[in-house]
Amino acid sequence: MAAWLHAGLAGLGLPAICIEVRQMRVFAKASPVKTDKRDAHLIAQAMRTALFKATHVKTDASQRLQLLLRHRQSMMRRNRDLLNTIRGTLKAFGYRIGAGKSSLFARRVREELDDAELLGMTEPLLKAYEQGLVILADLYAQLLCAARADDICRLLMSVPGVGAMTALAFRTGVDIASRFEKSQPFGAIFGLTPRTYASGEVEQRGRIKKCGDGMVRWLLYEAANSVLTRCKSQNWLRDWALNVARRRGMR
Repeated sequence: MAAWLHAGLAGLGLPAICIEVRQMRVFAKASPVKTDKRDAHLIAQAMRTALFKATHVKTDASQRLQLLLRHRQSMMRRNRDLLNTIRGTLKAFGYRIGAGKSSLFARRVREELDDAELLGMTEPLLKAYEQGLVILADLYAQLLCAARADDICRLLMSVPGVGAMTALAFRTGVDIASRFEKSQPFGAIFGLTPRTYASGEVEQRGRIKKCGDGMVRWLLYEAANSVLTRCKSQNWLRDWALNVARRRGMR
């Protein structure tokens, strides 16, 4: 509710600030006592001494598009779980439903099941799966329309491997690009920069931080894989990615 509260307070003319939660959690963990009153006192102390980091509150338009993206992601997981449940439970009775187009899955199950009782038990899940496909198509149509109507998304989709979902996720993740002076911080806000430990003469770099929007990281990873494995036309981006893959591996 932070964004909603921030918008309401700002609308009343109050100097609202949204603070970064990870840094504030460190202050809260320093005390062995955890109460709402004590948390409020710690936050007030941090605000008074400027020991806080203000975080960007996204615009209403970006929040609404992110809601659509989250809904689509949730429905994809639901349908995937239904598909795996149906395949797994039927395997116990000797039915191996092979992989194929998701739109034909329910029909293949009905065709292969020659046991009327098992079909009756599975039919509710098949109907739920088919309904999920309809909802996914509706959500995708809304997102595709939003991506095509946005100038920045259209520009992003001109990059090989970047589709409507990746463009929208990146667009809403960055929100207002003018708040960045350079492009380097983009990797940091999505948790794509490496962990660093430096003390004295020791300096170590680890895996990426994986903080920020996980959905954006996943879609960017898929876009990169698409450039490496599916993009057949020769272009400078694919050549650069292949050179990096030769040096560091596909991951």
